[in-house]
Amino acid sequence: MCQVLVLSVFNGFEDLVQSLYSNFYPDIRIAAAKGKTIFLTANKISKIKNVTGIKAVSVIAEEKALVQNGDYQTVVFLKGVDENYPQVSGVPKKMQEGNFETGTADNPLLILGSGIQNALGAEVDKSVLPVTIFLPKRNAANAGAMALLSEGNANISGSFSIQQDFDNKYVITNIDFLKQQMNYNTDEYTAAEISLDPAAKSENIISTLKNILGSDYKIQNKYQQNTSLYTSMRLEKWVIYAILTLILIIAAFNMIGALTMLVLEKKKDISVLQSLGADKSLVLKIFLSEGLLLALSGAGIGIVLAIIICGLQVKFKLIKLEGNSFLIDYFPVKLIATDFIMVAATAIIIALIAAWFPAKKAAQQQFELRN
Repeated sequence: MCQVLVLSVFNGFEDLVQSLYSNFYPDIRIAAAKGKTIFLTANKISKIKNVTGIKAVSVIAEEKALVQNGDYQTVVFLKGVDENYPQVSGVPKKMQEGNFETGTADNPLLILGSGIQNALGAEVDKSVLPVTIFLPKRNAANAGAMALLSEGNANISGSFSIQQDFDNKYVITNIDFLKQQMNYNTDEYTAAEISLDPAAKSENIISTLKNILGSDYKIQNKYQQNTSLYTSMRLEKWVIYAILTLILIIAAFNMIGALTMLVLEKKKDISVLQSLGADKSLVLKIFLSEGLLLALSGAGIGIVLAIIICGLQVKFKLIKLEGNSFLIDYFPVKLIATDFIMVAATAIIIALIAAWFPAKKAAQQQFELRN
């Protein structure tokens, strides 16, 4: 029961974190294999859009920038996006204040992460003066520090709130403004972000895109964009499973003791069976069956109780999270069938191993009937 409950809670948190990250990261991302920028002509973009399974394509230009609002300033990742960005990202659905409007090259608008908004002391609906954006110039000749920076002004149209990694890092604006400030060429971008149809398989589409674009492009799915996150979550789950399995192994000593006592209590019965022709293998099977029965009944009752508790948690949110600092105020749970199979198989294997020792001892001992 404890194994299923803990793994279900872990699954719930894992699903929540993945959903938060999936709001920002696209299904597939195309970037440069070497260097910082890629070149995508209108013809290449058209070929990408025509690949079966691709829902939308958005080109991106991204650079570190210094944003200043009066006496407040902070370093951000300024992300320039085109009009297709809402179709590949969940950011527009996570607006905290204002509207998702990026403006134009001549009149740029900014969507701030909520952490950036706090750092700048900016208010979406009350800011009178625009904020100032400093970006590094490309191909600038040796000159003073300020000559190496391009300066532009932009108003704030809204703020988003997804997760601290994004809220404290990103500011979104329109791609034309950023390319203008960075002196990018017409077909030059930092990346292209792609959304897929629900039934599409990313592996097949990535293979097709590699054939279209060649080896100069790095094409990644969601897992590859966040390898460290997904790897750490999987590792944590296996560590939790291993720790709980150790607890089961310790608990199995109770079974060894119980079966050993049963062997002692059933000496006469075993002797009767032996006198009737029962061999060692039959005695061994009897006590192994006893261990298997204990495992199946214990695992079955535990799993049923865990399902009931998880069902109550999903429906009534009985167990709350303390501190009110997370996005939700209750423990999330998610039941996965493979967890039940894994827990039940683990319990059965441990039980059979635990039952083997007293069963082997019972089978090897010689018993005699006495008056």
